[in-house]
Amino acid sequence: MAFTLSLGAAAPDFDLPGVDGKNHGLANFAKSKLLVVAFTCNHCPAAIGSEDRLIALARAYQPKGVAFVAINANEDKNHPDDSFEKMQVRAREKAFAFPYLRDESQAVALAYGALRTPHFYVFDAQRKLRYTGRMDDNPYDASKASQHDLQAALDALLAGQKPPVEVTNPIGCNVKWKDQDAHWMPPEACDLV
Repeated sequence: MAFTLSLGAAAPDFDLPGVDGKNHGLANFAKSKLLVVAFTCNHCPAAIGSEDRLIALARAYQPKGVAFVAINANEDKNHPDDSFEKMQVRAREKAFAFPYLRDESQAVALAYGALRTPHFYVFDAQRKLRYTGRMDDNPYDASKASQHDLQAALDALLAGQKPPVEVTNPIGCNVKWKDQDAHWMPPEACDLV
């Protein structure tokens, strides 16, 4: 996967099953000022390391009119921790403050151009892309993060301003595409590519 959505692009719609037993699409978030779409998973160290920060961010910004949705598109044959059943367990254990959806066909991840887990997209009220990339500069250890790009983008957009940085490189494991076993690597090597 070489390309991701460009700034200003419209959010591709989706209709995906959530761990809450309901299907979700863009219409579910229509009343929100901003929408954060996060491609993430259960097994990647960067995704796991970002989870608590993502939950805290969602809880802090939902009252300000920001909606959050997380999507797991990883194939689960070689990554069984990313199965829908394991997603349900993870969301329950961590008390996710947002819908956690399964993109079994990977069509939504392809439409967005998701590169890594986690990879964040922020859309404005017209659902045009205003920020894409990482949450911060250290998904593994919150205490070592010094640049909080996602939060800075949200703050700027809520204030009617342009994000200080609009595009960053997501940090984490490659999305695990079906029929691409050659790209598999051990979790400890995820941040090297």
